[in-house]
Amino acid sequence: MQREEALDLVREKIKNKNLIKHCLAVEACMRKLAQEFGENQDLWGLAGLLHDLDYEETKDDFSQHGFITAEILKERGVDKEVIEAIKSHPGHIERKTKMAKALYAVDPLTGLIVASALMHPEKKLEALDVQFVLNRFKEKSFARGANREQIKSCRELGLSLEKFIDISLKAMGEISRELGL
Repeated sequence: MQREEALDLVREKIKNKNLIKHCLAVEACMRKLAQEFGENQDLWGLAGLLHDLDYEETKDDFSQHGFITAEILKERGVDKEVIEAIKSHPGHIERKTKMAKALYAVDPLTGLIVASALMHPEKKLEALDVQFVLNRFKEKSFARGANREQIKSCRELGLSLEKFIDISLKAMGEISRELGL
């Protein structure tokens, strides 16, 4: 599946504009992480872009999140590693690949970064640095939906929290216009 086809599918299945922006942010981070690890940026990007394809459909039955997307993508011949990463990102099944581990960790981090940007006086991604995001990370009451343990699983990839935030900040900064930040 090419990116344009994937983006069309996202726009067809997801109506919430902020959720689409989230998918774009996760895609950017996954591409940057793939680059960091010498992996296939297109495949990792697809996993990020498509990971929440069934979110609106499964929001009332989280146990199905990821699995409906997997069925849709199987029918379209998407790479098995992408499908496995998407199935495992909600935490329903074991994350076996580097791609799956990266997707699991980066998913909540993008939300923390967006929330950090929105509370910054400049309300721009370019105004953020790693320390600013790290300080927000340490505030338990800030962006409660961003699971800190899940974000810290970046260590399974051999990345420190600081390095992981840095990579993700740079990735999201590159698409700040699309994100409206």
